[in-house]
Amino acid sequence: MKTLYTPIEAVLEDVIVETPTIKTFVLRPKEKFSFTTGQFIELTMPEIGEAPFTPSSDPNLKETIDVTIMNAGKMTSLLHQASKKISLGIRGPYGKGYPLEKFTGKDILIVGGGVGLAPLRSLLLSLFAQMHKYNRVVLRYGARSPDDIIYKQLLPKWKNVKGLDMMITVDKGNPAWAGHVGLVTTILNDLPLDMQKAVVIVCGPPIMMKFATLKLLEIGFKPEDIYLSMEKNMSCGLGKCGHCRIGPYYICKDGPVFTYEQLKDLHDIWD
Repeated sequence: MKTLYTPIEAVLEDVIVETPTIKTFVLRPKEKFSFTTGQFIELTMPEIGEAPFTPSSDPNLKETIDVTIMNAGKMTSLLHQASKKISLGIRGPYGKGYPLEKFTGKDILIVGGGVGLAPLRSLLLSLFAQMHKYNRVVLRYGARSPDDIIYKQLLPKWKNVKGLDMMITVDKGNPAWAGHVGLVTTILNDLPLDMQKAVVIVCGPPIMMKFATLKLLEIGFKPEDIYLSMEKNMSCGLGKCGHCRIGPYYICKDGPVFTYEQLKDLHDIWD
């Protein structure tokens, strides 16, 4: 008997190594499954457990779902050891995604850090499919080192997308790195957009999101125009366990996408 907690079976069709600690898992659900960009799923390893992840693939592609995951705990460690063709489970989708309808006709700034580019990849692919609706799209992405940059095979292709302005930085370079070196906040100056007609989406580690938000406020963005992907601390996905509660909100039900205006007066939002 199916319940709210019963997952849909999905076959692990492919595993793509992104960095030494990050892999993209390509899942093929055995039932119809769809999501909107910014929503999340609960991914199940039978007899091991489950955890929430935001798909990184194009929501317009219905046959498979990509999930890009960092090896950061017991379940993710076992997942990183998994071989293709094993059966996993997915349930959802849950939460509220990016309100694309509010972005029409605007400049869109996307700021990502580390594996935070994964949910943003889904957003970017959604935007690429209808670029005529937006003024311009600006991507600013930061990683700890060149080795920690994800989607290395895709980024050169994105540079050729008409209407996209992309810049990448690393905290620490190496002899082969010819790009910018510095925190992602250092590439948020002199942005090629009109801040009075722009929105910005931020996703990454909490400390990166904190200082990126402060920088964005400093250069003139309004709190209501800054969208944050607050994915931390989610567990059940249904607002039952209370683990992700922040002020009056449950991240899994009321988010994970919030405006900074909604959160700015709450305590400890970056913890």
